[in-house]
Amino acid sequence: MASPSKKPLLSFCLIISSTLGFCLLPAFAELQLFEHPIKADGSFSFLVVGDWGRRGSYNQSQVAFQMGKVGEKLDVDFIISVGDNFYDSGLTGIDDQAFDESFTKIYTAPSLQKQWYSVLGNHDYRGDVEAQMSSVLRKLDSRWLCLRSFILNTEFVEFFFVDTTPFVDKYFINPKDDTYDWSGVLPRENYISNLIKEVDSALKDSTAKWKIVVGHHAIRSIGRHGDSKELKDQLLPVLEENNVDIYINGHDHCLQHISDKHSGIQFLTSGAGSKAWRGIFQWLDPKEMKFYYDGQGFMSAEITRTEVNIVFYDVFGHVLHKWGISKQLDSEI
Repeated sequence: MASPSKKPLLSFCLIISSTLGFCLLPAFAELQLFEHPIKADGSFSFLVVGDWGRRGSYNQSQVAFQMGKVGEKLDVDFIISVGDNFYDSGLTGIDDQAFDESFTKIYTAPSLQKQWYSVLGNHDYRGDVEAQMSSVLRKLDSRWLCLRSFILNTEFVEFFFVDTTPFVDKYFINPKDDTYDWSGVLPRENYISNLIKEVDSALKDSTAKWKIVVGHHAIRSIGRHGDSKELKDQLLPVLEENNVDIYINGHDHCLQHISDKHSGIQFLTSGAGSKAWRGIFQWLDPKEMKFYYDGQGFMSAEITRTEVNIVFYDVFGHVLHKWGISKQLDSEI
């Protein structure tokens, strides 16, 4: 993979959909930049779901139903998918019926007919990666947008979506019986090095009031998979140096909230979109472990210039955990 370009691209804006209201802007280096408008009152809201694509089974349909109800109540602006979008092995191609049967026909509520911003999970890498990122799928269902890594700007919040699967050693060293589609990733060392540089540069350039990083794998987790050592070693220092507020992930099939007592970063897991793992967790310092639930569900967020409010819900729509934080407005010069 070539080194990231330092030169800005030509200024243009490709309007993807006037109904969905987001546009694609040029970005420095490799990361594409998208913009999504906020509400007239200066706020916006979104849902987060991960590890879901099972043709409605393992309560996927029930979670989707509750997402629709909460989405209507909050009038959500978009949905974030934190990966493992299609089980067990991603998509076989652009004509794979799993796209229709696990996505289009499942998330049917009117409130969910908004833009979906998605990253790839390790199960997605077991299929045709290019198919998931293909514009053909966006023509089949205009809500769908899935890329390896990209930036989403919402005026005072920037989301940095990071492709975390290539960081994890075991998928390369000991894949067992699984086959991964590493096209576009090899040589791996160059891919990871360039991606870290791009994310670091984008975070440093950001003037957003809130910085949120999104990936599939957990940096910190007490669930079955636990912490991702490779991300703690390589990505976490970049997040800490650039004052990231929140890291959102899936991978562990649970809902959880860990508040790092050193950096202040909030680690939020929403990987319970379908199959969950009951009774598998490790203990953590209660000063950091704010919430853990080993069942199905999802997460919502409401954000203004001065406040972030997070809520976790179970498969019945019951509120399990709330958390909020505020910042002062910057003084006008």
